[in-house]
Amino acid sequence: MIDYNKKITTNRELYPIEDINISCESDRGRILSAPALRRLQKKTQVFPLELNAAVRSRLTHSLEVSQTARFIAKTILKKSEEKFNLKELKDAFISIAEMTSYLHDIGNPPFGHFAEVAINDWMKTKGQEIFNKVIAVDKENLEFKDILLKDLYSFDGNAQAIRVITKLQRLNLSYSQIASVIKYTRGAFEDKPDKKESNYYLRKKPGFYYSEKEIVSKVQESLEIDQYCRFPITYIMEAADDISYLNADMEDAVDKGILTFDDIYRLIKQECNKVGENYLLELVEGFYKKVKEKEDEPYQFNLFLTLTRAKLTHALVEHVSDIYLNNHEAIFNGTFSNALLEYDKDSKYTIAVNILQDISVKYIYNNKDIQTLELKGHKILTSLLNIYSVLLKLNTNEFEKLINDERIDCYISQRLIRRLSSKHIVAYKQAVEKIENKNSNKYQIEEWYYRCRLIIDYISGMTDDFALDEYKTLEALK
Repeated sequence: MIDYNKKITTNRELYPIEDINISCESDRGRILSAPALRRLQKKTQVFPLELNAAVRSRLTHSLEVSQTARFIAKTILKKSEEKFNLKELKDAFISIAEMTSYLHDIGNPPFGHFAEVAINDWMKTKGQEIFNKVIAVDKENLEFKDILLKDLYSFDGNAQAIRVITKLQRLNLSYSQIASVIKYTRGAFEDKPDKKESNYYLRKKPGFYYSEKEIVSKVQESLEIDQYCRFPITYIMEAADDISYLNADMEDAVDKGILTFDDIYRLIKQECNKVGENYLLELVEGFYKKVKEKEDEPYQFNLFLTLTRAKLTHALVEHVSDIYLNNHEAIFNGTFSNALLEYDKDSKYTIAVNILQDISVKYIYNNKDIQTLELKGHKILTSLLNIYSVLLKLNTNEFEKLINDERIDCYISQRLIRRLSSKHIVAYKQAVEKIENKNSNKYQIEEWYYRCRLIIDYISGMTDDFALDEYKTLEALK
């Protein structure tokens, strides 16, 4: 039975608020004032180290996603409010959809998704090599070691977002708001499922780390979310994110001079003709002709984009809201293993979306200048990990002394530890305090895991320009 009162609640870890609307407003205030959200203004969306403020950052992208999520949520409510007793939860439903859109990229590292590859590659090679030198693992702890190393090899912005919200920023959000951010339902310490499994899509990427499995379990239990199942409003955020990408990449590519207005028109027409797609083709042809006839040249692309975005967004919002409601029970239960925008493969909307995504991949993401910047980002992050790896090379007792401001022989470590965020250090200390059997081999393994998390938290939380500055400083380049 669909009852949103079980999903949208006031439950939170500390200081619960009885009124659902005040609870949501409290979440809104905590999110909008979070330093991690503000840092998104200096994190890459597509173009690393971008100086042009008109080109999208993670923050401006999140603003656009939140608006689209509100639109989808309102459309769903308009079509279903009375049927599913959502009237009393109307404002909360919209607010959660909007605010999870602000949070969805909050765990992303500097320099875009390529940075995730850099962190994971480093952990699989240098990180594992350091671990093997520092800790000799007993036979009974081999499986535990493998679980934690697998977790460390699986850095992902989605999983890091849950860590930022719950452990690093300690926002104390409602469980409903936290659940809405868990886009993928598999722990990073678990194996990736086979593509043939029915819930493959929900588990294809890690959604949380070993370090957050307890809080995720508590949230799921509170909201009656079964294992590997999603929170229903997460589907709305995901659809809004997918919709927001469509025009944004092309607009930024034109601002950067990678493509021209005529290039965009030609490529869309070319790709539509390849697959025999008429909906998108007729849309862009009509608006292209209109702006060429009625607008001055400097403003032609802006008007074309505005008209196309408005028409396409409205159509896609109607489309995904219908899919949400037509599959409502599975979505409410979190078993719907698809993105709303990808569900109907034969829909003219899905085909149009695929065409626009293909153009972005072929002509924007694979642009030589963008890839050069990504390589620079890879070099910066790898270098920072190498520099801070000195802290990972200490044994457990040495690092315990260091973290408690006691002197050790490694003077470099004593200087590096002071560069780390105090909030991150507190998160490390609290995690380590909860480990049992402090003299055991298992303790050494788990302590080193949280030490890695400490370093990754610090580096992944950097903005693009801060990471570049830290790299130059520590490599003595300035």
